[in-house]
Amino acid sequence: YSFQKELILKSLWHYDYLNVGLTLMFNGEKIYSEHGLLDLLNEEVKEDRLYEPLHYRGKHLEFAFLNSSVYEETYFSFVNGQYTQDGGTHLSAFREGILKGVNEYAKKNFQGIDLREGIVGTILVKVKDPMFESQTKNKLSNNEIRAPIVQEVKEAVQNLLYQHEEVGKKIVERILFNEKLRKELAAVKKEAKEKQKKISFKIPKLRDCKFHFGDGSKEGESSMIFLTEGDSASASIVMTRDPLTQAVFSLRGKPLNVHGMRIELLYKNEEMYNLMSALNIEEDLSQLRYQKIILATDADVDGMHIRNLLITFFLTYFEGLVVQGHLHILETPLFKVRNKEKTIYCYSEEEKVKAEKELQKGVEITRFKGLGEISPNEFKQFIAQDIRLKLVIIQNLSDVKPTLEFYMGKNTPPRKAFIMQHIVSDNG
Repeated sequence: YSFQKELILKSLWHYDYLNVGLTLMFNGEKIYSEHGLLDLLNEEVKEDRLYEPLHYRGKHLEFAFLNSSVYEETYFSFVNGQYTQDGGTHLSAFREGILKGVNEYAKKNFQGIDLREGIVGTILVKVKDPMFESQTKNKLSNNEIRAPIVQEVKEAVQNLLYQHEEVGKKIVERILFNEKLRKELAAVKKEAKEKQKKISFKIPKLRDCKFHFGDGSKEGESSMIFLTEGDSASASIVMTRDPLTQAVFSLRGKPLNVHGMRIELLYKNEEMYNLMSALNIEEDLSQLRYQKIILATDADVDGMHIRNLLITFFLTYFEGLVVQGHLHILETPLFKVRNKEKTIYCYSEEEKVKAEKELQKGVEITRFKGLGEISPNEFKQFIAQDIRLKLVIIQNLSDVKPTLEFYMGKNTPPRKAFIMQHIVSDNG
């Protein structure tokens, strides 16, 4: 086992944002927040924001939000000292309160979907007896706090907008832009749905499971879907999966590089639309069908490229899924090292060398180039209790756009220079 430094550091920063003035030290790095959730937003969204964050702090409630250039809405929600990555009552009340506050201020009746597109927000509530939907405490379920939060957020948003008229104007402009885009997309989405129905009532290449995330069952909290590259790669997973909680979606060929693509083209692409339908996120993220989305690609260059294309897809259009901790990478062994007495599966070159030294005599080494090379009997353990998953983490929302532009954008001189530099260094 090993610690994921980035995850620990992010958790410590979250803890510090919730405890203003507290100083923490981690491996010599100072962690300190003076303004709480306002600092969180300023750190996460440094560029591409339409206005400075609106911030409110009450006795039992604190929130901040702004509009950015992203397609989806993104939230960081907390109850007492707990990060609730799946939101819950407090988050839905926060979203409703913002909408009511903006509508009251603008004297309009805007739809929530048009307001929330592009919003990045964060909320902390202090609850005496919090109740959660699962043991992981990822989702708050106290219904009695909903109405008070809606009312307090509504009044606070109204007051903030009256104090910052220029921000109110920008929010209304963004809502009208989102409304126009939504209506243009409606026809494209309808066409995509009709096309899918003509092909099949079932989603092509999806082997579904019985229980789903959000269905109220204990098993649904453990549901996952493996995204694989083609039928051969998915064969072992399909044969050995747990059909109660594990689904498989097989991609047909290499997915699109969606970086810089207009969103309506995404809905016109059959494969990408089928993927959205399989996850049940073609409308919004609230109906996500699986708790974990797992990228199960080969460990070779082609597999890593497909993995990067899928990560680009999620970061570009469904950033909230990554922020909420739903996107993972399946780690499978690269080598099988064995002798007559023992078999060791190795996930790195270092583990292989260590296994060779341990087994010493009569060692036989098998290199797995793809998922399809691992037999179903062997593969079962790698998606059961011994499953190894690497969580995809966004260190900072502001880094997403420039990172995607550098690695997935046009082949710019800086990227060419980067590639050439590393080719030279790799060859000594």
